[in-house]
Amino acid sequence: MLYGTMKVAIGGPLKLAFRPWVEGLENIPAEGPAILASNHLSFSDSFFLPAVLDRKVTFIAKAEYFTTPGVKGRMTAAFFKGVGQLPVDRSGARGAGEAAIRSGIEVLERGELFGIYPEGTRSPDGRLYRGKPGGLARVALATGAPVIPVAMIDTEKIQPPGQVMPKLMRPGIRIGKPLDFTRYQGMEHDRFVLRAVTDEVMYEIMKLSGQEYVDMYATAMKRQLAEAAKAEKEAEKAARAAVARADKEQAEKVKAAMEQADRGQSGGPSER
Repeated sequence: MLYGTMKVAIGGPLKLAFRPWVEGLENIPAEGPAILASNHLSFSDSFFLPAVLDRKVTFIAKAEYFTTPGVKGRMTAAFFKGVGQLPVDRSGARGAGEAAIRSGIEVLERGELFGIYPEGTRSPDGRLYRGKPGGLARVALATGAPVIPVAMIDTEKIQPPGQVMPKLMRPGIRIGKPLDFTRYQGMEHDRFVLRAVTDEVMYEIMKLSGQEYVDMYATAMKRQLAEAAKAEKEAEKAARAAVARADKEQAEKVKAAMEQADRGQSGGPSER
């Protein structure tokens, strides 16, 4: 009931304002479990995709969205529950992964749609990054549910970092044909199989999205970018300090020269 209410309250205005275009809606089954594996460009991905589907889609979200105290915290928790988000504690990497897998399996066992971002985080630069094999592949092999690749198009351009007001433009959603991995069932603990399944899904997402593929994890790229930004900031700070020291040394030299000139004038022969 709450999901339906939130879908009307949020999904309706969202579609009216942004008019997202969609291709491949026929690939979403009318009933039964399925995994929607999507690229991740923007926070809004989890809203645009459910908005264009008739069926409920359940994603996972960090537990902090559901546990913040106060009125604002309760409203935030109600909002995320209403749009079909499940809380997952990310305090431990392994624990978070296991919790996400359990949540996904439970959703699929109820015959529902489970949404997941194989990259594990938003793309830092609009490119498609290597999928993490732990969640997507393990859930798919444990349940036998088909995996439907999804490509979000241009959602990162709606509200880039630092921009307060969203830009009214038409994002796109391409939905690919379901992928069947039942041939690998019972092999969800084989890391080579998990890697192969994940790479196959990422390849289909790449074809749908047209993104440049980067064979590294998005989290690693974010660390590199953060370290580069930190190094650049420290270099700028060092450069400013060097300029300040040079200015101080130059000022001291000028002052010393002026003082020496003054002493020379005061100590010289007087005019008669």
